[in-house]
Amino acid sequence: MVDVQSMRDERCIPIRKVGVKGVRYPITVLDRANSIQHTTATVNLFVDLPHHYKGTHMSRFIEVFNEHRRDLSMPRFLAMLDELRDALDAETAYCDMHFPYFIEKKAPVSGQPGMMSYDCSYEGSSSAGEREFWVSVQVPVQTVCPCSKAISEYGAHNQRGLVKVRVKLGPFFWIEDLVAIVERSASSDVYTLLKREDEKYVTERSFERPMFVEDVVREVHGGLSALGIFPKFSVEAENFESIHNHSAYAYAEYPLGQ
Repeated sequence: MVDVQSMRDERCIPIRKVGVKGVRYPITVLDRANSIQHTTATVNLFVDLPHHYKGTHMSRFIEVFNEHRRDLSMPRFLAMLDELRDALDAETAYCDMHFPYFIEKKAPVSGQPGMMSYDCSYEGSSSAGEREFWVSVQVPVQTVCPCSKAISEYGAHNQRGLVKVRVKLGPFFWIEDLVAIVERSASSDVYTLLKREDEKYVTERSFERPMFVEDVVREVHGGLSALGIFPKFSVEAENFESIHNHSAYAYAEYPLGQ
């Protein structure tokens, strides 16, 4: 059959990225408590296209990804990109993959278990001279405003927030470790299931640990730095303010000053 995609294009315009976007697919990732976890990802797969090719072969993206979907641990993710580059005769292959990661979390007093969902992503690229891989995790938290607590006769405003950590791969690590650093850096972590005794504990603990959005970012930054395993990372926090019609936001990265 005629291979139209491989025909020559005379416009002399190379394409930086071409491929498939928004593919929803079942995948398997590593889970510290249960060895593996089955989840569903939204996946974008791309390669570069030299100026002399008319098009790429879209079906090959799915073929390669399907071969690897049952083992998309961090090292295997890069192996998938290497194979994609070879299958499409490309110089560089790219993938970003977004998926919910579930961790069983017990309420702090009653011990009642519930499943927490954390939005995660893998982002990577592979070429002959360079391979790059980033992992992102978004963690919901709660914060109590230090200023509100200091100036009010009773109470203080508090709100949910979202902290996003993005790390460049160094040695192997667990997603659970990133989640733990974030959750202990806020006024309180949040839960799926709380009984009354748990709600009392969380409320009182939060008011004992007031945090600005800047405090949260600095605490998480310090926790990641203490691990000493990430060559680069960033931390951003957004508080969905309960008494303002806007969010409070802070961002920091490592190495400092970049």
